[in-house]
Amino acid sequence: MAPRKKSIKPKRQAAAEEASRMIEAFARYLASECHLSANTVTAYRRDMRRFFGWLAGRRIESLSVSDLSDYPRAITAEGLAPASVARHVASLRMFFRYLQLEGQLNDNQAELLNTQKLWQRMPTVLSPSQIDKLLSAPVRGEPLWRRDRALLETLYATGCRVSELSNLCGRDVHLEDGFCVCHGKGDKQRVVPLGEQAIAMLREYLDKERPKLAERRDPQSEFLFLSSRGLRLQRERVWELIKKYAAVAGVTSDLSPHSLRHSFATHLVGGGADLRQVQEMLGHASIATTQIYTHVDHSRLKKVHDTFHPRA
Repeated sequence: MAPRKKSIKPKRQAAAEEASRMIEAFARYLASECHLSANTVTAYRRDMRRFFGWLAGRRIESLSVSDLSDYPRAITAEGLAPASVARHVASLRMFFRYLQLEGQLNDNQAELLNTQKLWQRMPTVLSPSQIDKLLSAPVRGEPLWRRDRALLETLYATGCRVSELSNLCGRDVHLEDGFCVCHGKGDKQRVVPLGEQAIAMLREYLDKERPKLAERRDPQSEFLFLSSRGLRLQRERVWELIKKYAAVAGVTSDLSPHSLRHSFATHLVGGGADLRQVQEMLGHASIATTQIYTHVDHSRLKKVHDTFHPRA
């Protein structure tokens, strides 16, 4: 009887399995060793899948700096914005650093990568009148209108990220004292004040809508904002609701998930708030990130110039 031939995996399949193994090992490292948030780990994992797709089976050990420099050019040609390209390069540097720590690479060629100089794009900011239209778009009597108005009011009152809003629990909101605790990137906590209108809508939602939603699950969810099935309201659904009510209100269609956050910060800076205090409420690690709002609000700069410049 002839001996059975040993099956050999096609190179493409073997390369795909190796890539998947490396990406998942990297993701575990980011979560367990670097203590990055689940959202950040998901973003790194997505970036690395794009990189391995571009790699097309080539061995990482054989890549030169010249080879790697083709990657930012390739994803730029695919239509990615400069900020997205810069993030992909940052992910690549972190991945190569991880491989170096694991002893899989002797030299980190990705450290020598550079990206084109990024221009600073101004974020989309709604005017106070547009904010009023947006926040009043959930109409009384519609299904879950209290929940939707409460979440819009909370986003604008606190400047929190959509992901932070989605992860808010009941214990994070202190209506009597007028504040909530946001859990930011890297699970850093910060206390942010709630305005009177946000407090009023949250009370109405907690009294009249949330108990009915919570009863649809056993055990009941601890999260503040719930879906129609009693589950945590996912950030993707929050973003869909913002887009929906923006269309209803007839405000700008050029919204991003951060539009209410940008508006919150810009209106505070425009009203004369100290930049350090705005930085603290936004949860920015660096004041440089917050300073973009001094560029967005030109009216405040003009007021400062008129007040203090001797030749104004």
